[in-house]
Amino acid sequence: MSTTTKDAPTKNRRRPARGGSGPETTDEQNAEKGFQASEKLTDSLQAVLVDLIELSIQGKQAHWNVVGKNFRDTHLQLDEIIDAAREFSDTIAERMRSLHALPDGRSDTIAETTTLPEFPQGEVDTAEVVDLITERIDATVGTVRDVHDDVDDEDPTSADILHSILERLEQLSWMVSAENRVARKS
Repeated sequence: MSTTTKDAPTKNRRRPARGGSGPETTDEQNAEKGFQASEKLTDSLQAVLVDLIELSIQGKQAHWNVVGKNFRDTHLQLDEIIDAAREFSDTIAERMRSLHALPDGRSDTIAETTTLPEFPQGEVDTAEVVDLITERIDATVGTVRDVHDDVDDEDPTSADILHSILERLEQLSWMVSAENRVARKS
């Protein structure tokens, strides 16, 4: 996490946030009762949240800078991926809150903890965008799969949410990657 102190200036010159310092659980308040996420469950859901947010951001970067053959189709397909990633990130964050966990979607947290590789700056050819976005969808799927069994052991309801995310992201990966495939000859 980047913070600004007299001894260690940050490159983004942000003032440090007051309050929380990352994902953690809340104290039960007022009438809130029920299941409370463990630290391990919180960390697992946070890892998925981070990669989903980063996927939506990188999808937008690609959307703005894609050029070349099939531009319009690729441009519109990126919107589908962005919408799915945003919806899923909101679902995960709200699930975390319902389990008395605090999601952390701050830009510094995302940049420091995502497993997705950085997206290139500037215009990117449609064929390359297809490969880059497929790689990033697959990396997000990998994060979901990495945490799935541990999540399922503690909270099958959260694992059900992960199933929905996996189903849609794997479908999107197949659909976008098909753009660069060549049919096999029988």
